[in-house]
Amino acid sequence: MHANKLADYKAKHFLWEADGTVATITINRPERKNPLTFDSYAELRDLFRKLAYADDIKAVIIRGAGGNFSSGGDVHEIIGPLTQMDMKGLLAFTRMTGDLVKAMRACPQPVIGAIEGVCAGAGAAIAMACDLRYGSPDTRVAYLFVRVGLAGCDMGACAILPRLIGQGRTTELLLSGRSMNAEEGDRWGFWNRIDDDPYAQAMTMAKRLVDGPNFAHGMTKTMLNQEWNMTIDQAIEAEAQTQALCMQTADFKRAYNAFVKKEKPIFEGN
Repeated sequence: MHANKLADYKAKHFLWEADGTVATITINRPERKNPLTFDSYAELRDLFRKLAYADDIKAVIIRGAGGNFSSGGDVHEIIGPLTQMDMKGLLAFTRMTGDLVKAMRACPQPVIGAIEGVCAGAGAAIAMACDLRYGSPDTRVAYLFVRVGLAGCDMGACAILPRLIGQGRTTELLLSGRSMNAEEGDRWGFWNRIDDDPYAQAMTMAKRLVDGPNFAHGMTKTMLNQEWNMTIDQAIEAEAQTQALCMQTADFKRAYNAFVKKEKPIFEGN
């Protein structure tokens, strides 16, 4: 499949801005604390799928407008209509939301969350699906599904969240629906860092990463995902094959030549 050029992508249901090879997605309904709709879910899923084939975007930051990340699915535009759907329609919706998480995990670019204020429901699931997370001191993360009579097993939460914060802590959050404050999330390992300006932290890290060996970064992300379902022997063999592949890249040779010359390597992602 041919590579997509996404720097000039025209988003319909959120904001998209490319700063060089770093793109920022902003969920942009600040007057309602950035709830998601059927359309924004679908467009986010489709965009992350396209990113798997984009060669002009090397890192993605996702944030919310107006001091909050996202309050989750819109009560009036999603929750209400779901109560009127049949099983076929409901399953199509739940698979679509899960496909967004799959697409975020499958794209080779590091996905960095810059998260402030309210981060709830599906918003919390999107934050969980990011590769790196930077939060603000006022951030409160809540998996609210139980509060609307639903299970906590939504968008991969029962699989991914325990790997971030542990099984017992996950169980408490998913069964109670309570908020995890910034201090708890930092202590439990949910956040990479708490900062007054999480977007600035995310951008600093994104620019650092895009200056690195992007092909190798993509391989690291892929193996972090795939090795969840491998034995140790399988993982070691998979890593051997992956690393041998990376040793064939021009970036590997560039790094060696720069080391010999006592220079800083300039990676080009190939």
